[in-house]
Amino acid sequence: MCLLKRGKSNALDRAGRKSRNLDGLANVEIAKALSIDLLDEDLVNASKSMAVVYTAIAAFENSVRSLVSNILMEEIGENWWKKCVSNKIRERAESLMEEEKKVRWHVQRGDDPINFTTLPNLISVIRKNEEKFQPYIHSIEWAASIFDTVERSRNVIMHSGSLGKEDIERLGINIRDWIKQVGV
Repeated sequence: MCLLKRGKSNALDRAGRKSRNLDGLANVEIAKALSIDLLDEDLVNASKSMAVVYTAIAAFENSVRSLVSNILMEEIGENWWKKCVSNKIRERAESLMEEEKKVRWHVQRGDDPINFTTLPNLISVIRKNEEKFQPYIHSIEWAASIFDTVERSRNVIMHSGSLGKEDIERLGINIRDWIKQVGV
């Protein structure tokens, strides 16, 4: 943006103009705390459209974590993490958890090691304990395919990219199929 245009914009903002960057955001208070109104409008608008996609992916990922922990807790008991999760996944999740604890000034992902797992980790846990998940998941390969599709979209969104309409539709179909099958 040229300096003259920026100066004119700043003068309008000081005069009480409402920022278009805040339009359509669910929580304007949080948006203001994040200084969204100061960011480039085109970039903010592109990000707003992906915020809904982020919400779906985050909810899906956390629902899978919840499903895995609930089923294994019910079937195995409180010691399920040590009994049902490979050393590699367990050690990596616990290591990430410990690293985050060292940064005390910032909130952590949670106090449960499963919060530090990825979708590929979760499909590995499901595979390792396949018989416990059979009543919910008719095919581990089907579940792995769903997780792979979600993971691809997740990686684009989490690294500030934008998905196309077909990718969003594919993601929605996969999430809907998962929910219909698993009931979560």
